Amino acid sequence: MDFQTPEDTVPSSFITDELSRQLVGRPPATGAWRDGDPVGDRQFAPLPTIALESGRELSGARIAYETWGDPANPPVLVLHALTGDSHAAGPASKPHPTEGWWSEMIGPGLAIDTDNYYVVAPNMLGGCQGSTGPASLDKNGREYGPRFPYLTIRDQAAAHKAFADVIGVKKWFAIIGGSMGGMHALEYALANPTGLERLAVIAAPPVTTADQIALNSVQTEAIKTDPAFDKGNYYDAKAGFGPHRGLALARRMALLNYRSPTELNERFERTWQSGVSPLGGGGRFAVESYLDFHGNKFTRRFDANSYITLVEAMNSHDIGRDRGGAAKALKKLKVPTLVVGIDSDRLFPISGQRFIADNLGGELIGGELRVIQSEYGHDGFLIEHEIVGPLLTELLQF
Repeated sequence: MDFQTPEDTVPSSFITDELSRQLVGRPPATGAWRDGDPVGDRQFAPLPTIALESGRELSGARIAYETWGDPANPPVLVLHALTGDSHAAGPASKPHPTEGWWSEMIGPGLAIDTDNYYVVAPNMLGGCQGSTGPASLDKNGREYGPRFPYLTIRDQAAAHKAFADVIGVKKWFAIIGGSMGGMHALEYALANPTGLERLAVIAAPPVTTADQIALNSVQTEAIKTDPAFDKGNYYDAKAGFGPHRGLALARRMALLNYRSPTELNERFERTWQSGVSPLGGGGRFAVESYLDFHGNKFTRRFDANSYITLVEAMNSHDIGRDRGGAAKALKKLKVPTLVVGIDSDRLFPISGQRFIADNLGGELIGGELRVIQSEYGHDGFLIEHEIVGPLLTELLQF
C-alpha cells in the first residue's frame, strides 16, 4: 500500500515512517476537486433542472464521469460507494488523487471487459470529485456550502437517469452498484424498470436501518462539532484551518464499520506502533496509527460538507417508502438480478441482501444469494477480486 492506494481496496496494514512522511503538511480546507484543477480523465455532463423530493429544485448541476471502451458496445453503468468517485479504474495522478477503486475489475480482458462493453462511472450528485455538490460554485460564483439542498437516494438516482439521457443511453445493458452504489442501483431499477437489462446489487441493503443511521449520525456530528467547520462555511480557510479534524474522525469511525473485527484483531493484535509504550508511556497501539493515518489521508481528497450530504442521503434509503413496503417493492423488480453479500459485513449485514434475494420479482442470477466469505468485512467487495470477478462475468454473460 502507498499514499495513492485507496484504503478501502486493500487489506489493512501497519503504518511505516515512510507512509507517515507522505502526509507532512497541513491539509486543505477541502479535498474537493475544484474548477480550475486538472481535469484528468473526467468528462462532464450538464443536467436539466432536477426536481428534488424535498420540493426544491437544483438547476445548473452537472455530473462528472469517466468512460472506458467503445461507445458502440453495450453500456454498463458502475455506481460507486460513499467515498468513491468516477475514477473506477486507472492510475493515480495529479487530477486523480488515488488509483481506481475497481481497477482489477474494469479493463481489457477483466470481469467488466472494456473490449466488449462501454463502461460508464459517474461521480454521484452531491459528491466532491467533479459532480455538483456543496463545494461547487453556485450561479453567483460562491460555494454552496450549507446552502446545498438535502438529497435523497431517489434524488441521486433521478440524477443518474437524467445523466443517462444526456449522454444518450436509453437502456443500460447492466447496472452494477456496491454499497451506497447498490442503493442507487436498486432505486434506478425500481423507478425505471425498462431502463436496464440486468442488475447487480452488492453489499447494499433494502433500507437503511436504525443501527446504520445511528452509526452515520455520530460521524456527521464529529464533523459538525469541529470548531473549524463553522456551520459549513469554511472554504476560505487557509490550509490547516478547515474542519480536517472532524472529517478525519468521521473517517476513522467509518473504517471501523468497513472492516471486520477478525481482520483488525489478527492484523494488529496489541502491537505497539513504536518502541514507546502505549501503557502510560505516551506511545500508541499500531491500530490507532492505522486509523489516524487514513483519517488524515482522507481529508486530502474529500469535502466535509459533501460527506454530510452523502451520509444523510444514505439515511433516506428505503425502497419500500410509498411503495407498500420493501418486499412489495422488490416484487416489482423483474430484471435478472445478481445479489451479493459478505459474511463478515458489519455495516450492511448479510440479512439485508438475503431479504432482497428472497423477495425479487424477477430471476435471481445463480438461483440464490451469492455470499462472499471474507475476513475483510464490508470492503470485501473491493478487495476480493478473485471472488467478485467471476460473479460479475456471470452477470454480464447471463
